[in-house]
Amino acid sequence: MDLNSASTVVLQVLTQATSQDTAVLKPAEEQLKQWETQPGFYSVLLNIFTNNSLDVNVRWLAVLYFKNGIDRYWRRVAPHALSEEEKTSLRAGLITNFNEPVNQIATQISVLIAKVARVDCPRQWPELIPTLVESVKVQDDLQQHRALLTFYHVTKTLASKRLAADRKLFYDLASSIYSFACSLWNHHTDTFLQQICTGDEAAAANSLERTLLSLKVLRKLTVHGFVEPHWNAEVMGFLHAVFERLKQFLECSRSIRAESICRDRLEKTIILFTKVLLDFLDQHPFSFTALIQRSLEFSVGYVFTEAGEGVVFEQFIVQCMNLIKMIVKNYAYKPSKNIEDSSPETLEAHKIKTAFFTYPTLMEICRRLVTHYFLLTKEELTMWEEDPESFTVEETGGDSWKYSLRPCTEVLFIDIFHEYNQTLTPVLLEMVHSLQGSTSVENTNAILIKDAVYNAVGLAAYELFDSVDFDQWFKNQLLAELQVSHDRYKPIRRRVIWLIGQWISVKFKSDLRPVLYEAICNLLQDRDLVVNDFEFRTDQFLPYLESMFTLLFQLLQEVTQCDTKMHVLHVLSCVIERVNMQIRPYVGCLVQYLPLLWKQSEEHNMLRCAILTTLIHLVQGLGADSKNLYPFLLPVIQLSTDVSQPPHVYLLEDGLELWLVTLENSPCLTPELLRIFQNMSALLELSSENLKNCFKIINAYIFLSSSEFLQMYAADLCRSFCELLKDITTEGQVQVLKVVENVLKVNPVLGPQMFQPLLPSVFRGIIDGERYPVVMSTYLGIMGRVLLQNARFFSLLLSQMACELGQEVDQILGNMIEMWVDRMDNITQPERRKLSALALLSLLPSLNNVIQDKFCGIINISVEGLHDVMTEDSETGTYKDCMLMSHFEEPKVTEDEEPPTEQDKRKKMLALKDPVHTVSLQQFIYEKLKAQQELLGEQGFHALMETVDTEIVAQLQEFLQVF
Repeated sequence: MDLNSASTVVLQVLTQATSQDTAVLKPAEEQLKQWETQPGFYSVLLNIFTNNSLDVNVRWLAVLYFKNGIDRYWRRVAPHALSEEEKTSLRAGLITNFNEPVNQIATQISVLIAKVARVDCPRQWPELIPTLVESVKVQDDLQQHRALLTFYHVTKTLASKRLAADRKLFYDLASSIYSFACSLWNHHTDTFLQQICTGDEAAAANSLERTLLSLKVLRKLTVHGFVEPHWNAEVMGFLHAVFERLKQFLECSRSIRAESICRDRLEKTIILFTKVLLDFLDQHPFSFTALIQRSLEFSVGYVFTEAGEGVVFEQFIVQCMNLIKMIVKNYAYKPSKNIEDSSPETLEAHKIKTAFFTYPTLMEICRRLVTHYFLLTKEELTMWEEDPESFTVEETGGDSWKYSLRPCTEVLFIDIFHEYNQTLTPVLLEMVHSLQGSTSVENTNAILIKDAVYNAVGLAAYELFDSVDFDQWFKNQLLAELQVSHDRYKPIRRRVIWLIGQWISVKFKSDLRPVLYEAICNLLQDRDLVVNDFEFRTDQFLPYLESMFTLLFQLLQEVTQCDTKMHVLHVLSCVIERVNMQIRPYVGCLVQYLPLLWKQSEEHNMLRCAILTTLIHLVQGLGADSKNLYPFLLPVIQLSTDVSQPPHVYLLEDGLELWLVTLENSPCLTPELLRIFQNMSALLELSSENLKNCFKIINAYIFLSSSEFLQMYAADLCRSFCELLKDITTEGQVQVLKVVENVLKVNPVLGPQMFQPLLPSVFRGIIDGERYPVVMSTYLGIMGRVLLQNARFFSLLLSQMACELGQEVDQILGNMIEMWVDRMDNITQPERRKLSALALLSLLPSLNNVIQDKFCGIINISVEGLHDVMTEDSETGTYKDCMLMSHFEEPKVTEDEEPPTEQDKRKKMLALKDPVHTVSLQQFIYEKLKAQQELLGEQGFHALMETVDTEIVAQLQEFLQVF
């Protein structure tokens, strides 16, 4: 691409690509895409985005195309890679000057220079860093800022490289420029502080921006640029200086107006100082040891004493608390139980921590956390009054503990209390004792203090296990507080029920639960309270089930926010799951409401996930009656498991679970339920972590109605399985084979024909001696079914394998029996072991030389099978086959057990037709040996039996003595 002639054309197409008219935009984008691999294209783009006289939108687009081109074509090994000559020219052009006037474009240019540096610096681009260092020294404000911005992005990118050779290069770079970076930061910081003192806010804002950028550079160099930074005096000098600068900046904040242009940037810089310390502690805990004392003094001083009043702000407090928390919890600072096993560095750090966290310090931190930071603010109370639902969602959900003040204070409290519980337990108990009795509803401050203290007791529940008699406290105080109905007592009622939720799994007598359930029913009348999900004993809960379920359902209808609806649905699901079938009289209203809620939540996939979970428990509770839900249930399953629908990304896992429980509880196969299986083919192609549930669903269809199901889908399934088996884990292979085994179990006549393409590989696996025992066991289970229940098909398969392998049928049969006998120990399931014995015995009586040659092995397996299944009757002294089933009995279910599903019943009925459970192995062996004896005559049979070990014969005779 000739630069002179191409520039005009490329500029014109870029201009068209900024158009809002798609008719103009689309062809332009196509043309630019074609040019991406043209030599010289990126040189033209460079000329365009560095020409400040051109339209900003065109220049912006040119930068983006250039940046994307670096990702795709800059590396030497990339297809259509840029030539070395063009790259050399581009690198030179990128750092010719730093005078971009538009901030957004300047940032993009800095980022793309960093991308090139990631690949080429320093080997192919040794001049980059020296050029940047010189450029940040110039007096021109714009050039200085742009060079510093680029310096930061380059440093950030190089610091992120993780290969050992790249780390070594960055260590060398950090060592060579660290002094310069420190002096640059100090210069801009001092300039900013002087300008603030003189009241020149505009100039101060510019200097502060440079302070921020130079500090960002230093952060990357300090944290990632040294293997053992504590040996570098400049690094440690900078880190100690951070505390002094922080104090200066915090004091500065007193004199800067809230609406000033400097205010926001000043707070960002203060937070960046704390990030330097946090990152350094995270990456170099032992190097940080020298900073532990100062960090704790600084953080505790500003957050837990009057020193911080008027200067601290929320995010700064959060950062300081995170610093304290990381020091308290750091494993590098915790000695081993055996002190001799601890490193000197660990002992030194532990010593500093212990010296700092004295009883007065810990007591003050604990008291301030509880009585200051835990208090509900006026803003929170107002929000609760005006929008209780939003308040609850924000408090219980909120941001992570790292970024939001309330969760951060609670996590710090938990960590400090856990670390120093022996010291802090008396402090907290004293606070609890001072609040005994009811609190005046007129005393708002006392109510808020009690709420905060109860919060602390809930958070420290596990630590206080031996120190608090929670049952007595509940009976003597907390229960009475739940019954105070005044509106101003609402924070206490809400906190007490939350507190009980924290303690109920720690220490709460079961005989107190009915009283608690009654209290909860009363509290649910108040829509401002948080709904908690408690552990409960079903028998104690049943008297309250109707009222509790009704109130929860009413609450579900009334709340409007997704998070709240999800929480209420979660509690409803827990109740349904625990009471199971006993929920049936009360779910009518919920069943009618869920379709409406599903429709309303079309844009809220997480709420739909909660609905799916509720439906799972609902179907399990309703059992066969869940068939009445099919008009709503089946379209929900259809949508959730259709991989062509975008929501499947969120709904698939729960949708598959719902599909499975629906099948397990279905009394019969409906056309609609059969039709949903069309989704399965695409699901099997995904080969995702949901494959296990897919196989369970396939098995459920087989047990539900094998003939209808297989008639429609066997061919598709067989094709899918053949594809899956080409590239699947051992576990997945077993899952596929188990489906085939179940088909043969349910339909021994047609099953082998339907899955005939899979059986040769099973046969081959047996005679080749499959190395994975679990796979071999499944192979033998499948072949055992075919041999025992469809001898004609087995004969055809044997002939097919002889033809494919170019061997005689008898040779193939002999190899199979020999491998079966040899690998019998791979089979661990008693049912399969008995099946193997029955299957091999079914070859008798026979005059076939191969079968007679393997007779000893067949008898060995049969006797092993007898040992597996025969139990001695203590009254008669005779043996009986413990696997025999004569009739179906409804199992008796205890309270803690789930009742049998419809699928469980189907499996029981199937077992009544299964030879494993209907044929006595003892009787079968006797009859087969008798038939063999009649076939061969007494002398021939005697000669055959002599091939069997005498000990095995003796055991066999003992089992058969009744005949």
